[in-house]
Amino acid sequence: MISGLLEKLRVPFVKVQDSRETFKSKSWLQIILVTSVGVTAFIWGVRELKWLQPWELRVYDQMLRSRLAEAPDKRILLVKITDEDLKREKGTPSDHTINQLLKKIETYQPRIVGLYLFQPENKYLAANLQNKDNIVSTCFFSSLGRDEIPPPPNLPIENVGFGNVVADNENDQIIRRSLLFVNSPYKKCTTSFAFGALIAINYLEKQGIEYDFTNKGDFKLGKTLFWRLQPNSGSYQHLDADGYQILLNYHHPNSLADEVTLTQVLSGQVKPNLVKDRLVIIGATAANLPQSSFYTPYSALPDQPARMPALFIHAQIASQLISTVLDGRALIWYWPDWAELIWVWGWSLLGGIIAWRWQNPLLLLVVVGTTLLGLIGICVALFLQAGWIPLVPSALALVISSICVITYTSYQNQRQTQVIILQVEKQQEAIAQLNVLLEDKTALPDSYLDFPPPVDSPEIKSGDLLLSGRYKISQVLGAGGFGRTYLAQDTQRPGNPICVVKKLMPARQDTRFLQVARRLFNSEAEILQSLGKHHQIPELLAYFEDDQEFYLIQEYIEGHTLSEELPPVRNVQNESFVIEMLKQVLEVLEFVHQHRVIHRDIKPANIIRCAQDNRLVLIDFGAVKLMQPPSSEQTELATVAIGTRGYAPPEQFAGHPRLCSDIYALGMIAIQAITGIAPQDLHPDPETGNIMWRQTAQVSEELAVILDKMVCYHFSDRYQSAAAVLQDLKRM
Repeated sequence: MISGLLEKLRVPFVKVQDSRETFKSKSWLQIILVTSVGVTAFIWGVRELKWLQPWELRVYDQMLRSRLAEAPDKRILLVKITDEDLKREKGTPSDHTINQLLKKIETYQPRIVGLYLFQPENKYLAANLQNKDNIVSTCFFSSLGRDEIPPPPNLPIENVGFGNVVADNENDQIIRRSLLFVNSPYKKCTTSFAFGALIAINYLEKQGIEYDFTNKGDFKLGKTLFWRLQPNSGSYQHLDADGYQILLNYHHPNSLADEVTLTQVLSGQVKPNLVKDRLVIIGATAANLPQSSFYTPYSALPDQPARMPALFIHAQIASQLISTVLDGRALIWYWPDWAELIWVWGWSLLGGIIAWRWQNPLLLLVVVGTTLLGLIGICVALFLQAGWIPLVPSALALVISSICVITYTSYQNQRQTQVIILQVEKQQEAIAQLNVLLEDKTALPDSYLDFPPPVDSPEIKSGDLLLSGRYKISQVLGAGGFGRTYLAQDTQRPGNPICVVKKLMPARQDTRFLQVARRLFNSEAEILQSLGKHHQIPELLAYFEDDQEFYLIQEYIEGHTLSEELPPVRNVQNESFVIEMLKQVLEVLEFVHQHRVIHRDIKPANIIRCAQDNRLVLIDFGAVKLMQPPSSEQTELATVAIGTRGYAPPEQFAGHPRLCSDIYALGMIAIQAITGIAPQDLHPDPETGNIMWRQTAQVSEELAVILDKMVCYHFSDRYQSAAAVLQDLKRM
C-alpha cells in the first residue's frame, strides 16, 4: 500500500521503523503478561464459583493417602465393641456390662476415659463409680433425620462432649475437618465442646497444659495455636465455617492407636501397661449397632471400609490435638488468598513463557508435561510438610496459558507468513520486470544510452551525519559494485548503539527501472523486517530511499564470519563441529523456509559467529541484489539468478531457486569444512552430476549419507525441508 502510494507520487521517500517495536522484541512480554493475567482471572473466577473445588479436594485426599504411615499414637487406647462382643453379650451391652468395663479399666489407672456410647434410656450408666471426673461421655445435637440425644444423667455436663462431626455435604460427604467447639442451641445437649476435643483437653490438663483463647478468638492449647478455618481457607470456597473448625490431619487408619475389644478387657486379656496413663476411648464399631459412620479420604483405599465409625473420627481429632501440642506434629497449613492468587498467576506466566519459547507442538507438549510433573512434585513435597497449596488451578493456568499463547503466536505467524508470501509474490513480479528491463535496451532513453550510469556515489566519510538525520557513519565495512556497507551510530536511541548501514545503488537510473527497483526494495525490506524476529537473523531497524539510493539499517552482530573457521584459514574441522554448525544454521533455515522465503546466497561469508553468545547468525538476504550490477562472485548467466559459484545449485543458476537450494549450499559448506577443499574445486560425477568428495575426508557413514542427500545434483533427490535434515542429524 505504501509502496503503491509512493509510486503514484513518484517522489523519494523515507520509512524508518525501530525493530524494537516489532512483534518479536517489544510485544512478546506484553502478550505473555496479558495472557497470564486474563487466564488467571478466568481461573480465579471459576474457582470462586466452586467449580474446581471437587477436583482440588480429590487431589487433597490423594495426597493424604499417599503419605507414609506414622507410628501409632501410644497415648491412646481404643476399646471397641465389635460384632463378636454383641454375640457374647446376646445383644446391646447393658449398663451393668459397661459399668463393669469402666471399673475394670479404672483399676489400670488410665488418665482419661472417653465413653462414646449413646444409651440415654439407661439411667445407671456410670453410676456408683468412684472417679467420675476422669470419664467423658457424649450427647448428640439433632440433625437431618436424627433427633437430639441427651447426655447420660449420671455425669456432669462439663464431662460431656457432642458427637456431631462436619462433612463436606455439598461435595462428597467426606470428613476433612474437625469441629472443636460450637455454641449449643439445645436444652439437653448443652455442651460447647466436641467429644474428640474435650477428651484431648482433659488429657492435657492432667499434664498441666491448659486451653485458652486469644484476643482474636483463636484457640490455644498451652503455647500451640490452632488456626481457625475461614470460608475461603485453602482450596475451600465459601465454606460454612460456623463453630471452630480446623483441618483434620489424619493418621493412617491402620496405625492410629492400639486397639482391644470389650471381651478382651472384661476377660483380663489386656495388660495394664496398655491402659496406664493413657486416653482410653470406648465405642462401638459393630455393624449391628445404631451408630454413625462416615466417608473419609481413606475410603477409596481397597483395604479400608467404605465408611469409618465415628469412634475413630473422634480418636483422630483427639490424637491430632495431643500430638500437635506434645510432639510438635504439624498442622495442615495453607496460604492466604492473595498468596494463592500470585502462585496461580506465576504458573500461568510460566505457561505463556514456555509456549513462546517452544512453539513446536510436540516439543511444547513434552515441556509442558515435564513442567506439570514438576508442579505436582512441588505440591506433594510441600504437602509432606503439611502445606496445602493449589494444584488444580495452577495446572489449569499453566496449560490454558500455553494453549492461548501458542494459538495466538500460530495465528500471528500465519498472518505474518501470508504477508511475507504476498511480498514474495511482489518480489518475484519485480524481479521479472527488472529482468525484462535489463534485457530490453530499446526501453532505455537516448540520454541513458549516450551516458553510462554512475558506478557509485561519492563515499560517505566517517563522522558525517546525514542519513535520515540520525545515522552517523563511523567505519566502512565493505565496498563493491553494488554499493557499500558501513558501521554507524544511531544518534536517536539511548546509548547511540552501533548498527550496520547497507547502501544499495540501482544498476540504472532511468525512471522505469527505479520504479521497479523501489517495489523490489520495499518488498524485500518488509520480508527482512518479518524475518528479523528470529534470534539468528539480524533485525531490520529501518529502511529508506535517499537520492535514488536505497538504505537498509540492520542490527550489528559483533563477531566473525564462518569463513574464518574453515580451511585454509583453519585446519580441517572435525565431525562434531560440522554437525553443530549444520544444526544451528538449519534451525534458522527452518524458520525462514516456513515463511516461503529462499535465502539464495548461503555461504561462509554470510554466516557470522556472534561473539556474545557463540550462536551462528545468517545475514545478507539477497533479492535486493537484483537491482545491482553483478559482482565477480555472482553468476552472470541469468539476471534473475543470485548465488555464489560452488555453493549455489544448478537450478538456482538457471533462475529457478527452491527451498532445497539453500540446503544444497549449506551442505557444500559442511563438505568444505570437513574436506578442506573449496566447493568450486570439487568435481561432479560425470554420470550423476553429484559432487564427488567422500574420498577426500574421514567421516562417519551416517553423516556422509546426510551430506550426500543435501547436495544431490537434482533438486528432487535432495532433502525438501530443513526440518527433515535436522531430524536425521538428531538421530545420529
